[in-house]
Amino acid sequence: MIVIRKKIRGVSAIALSRFAAKARRAAGLDGEVTVLLASSEEIRDLNRRFRHKDKTTDVLSFPSEHDAVSGDIAISADIARENGVALGHGALTEVKVLILHGMLHLAGYDHESDNGEMAKLEGRLRSQLGLPHGLIERTDGGSRRRRV
Repeated sequence: MIVIRKKIRGVSAIALSRFAAKARRAAGLDGEVTVLLASSEEIRDLNRRFRHKDKTTDVLSFPSEHDAVSGDIAISADIARENGVALGHGALTEVKVLILHGMLHLAGYDHESDNGEMAKLEGRLRSQLGLPHGLIERTDGGSRRRRV
């Protein structure tokens, strides 16, 4: 399910829903995933409440303990729009990159502690899904992603 609380020109719930279904299958998730597209302020609030980090970020993943539900992904519309423009591939593609990244976290991957396992899988899946460089490559490869 896609919930859009902050709209971005050129990004529709239908397009995101289709992509999220593909990304969910590619990540090996069986349960339902809800994707929230919200303002940076709302993402900052979620980050503060659930991760105790008082800063905005581009994507958050919240795994579920229920079999029928894999979890929730929250994406900053503001950061996605800005990064899409800055990186030259547009907001829709950037949101898709963030959805895939979030799906892999819901599947149990953690790029901060898995010795590159998530990065390799994300690279392979991005190629299969026709997406450009992902978050891990941008931060580890020297090109910093922009945060508001």
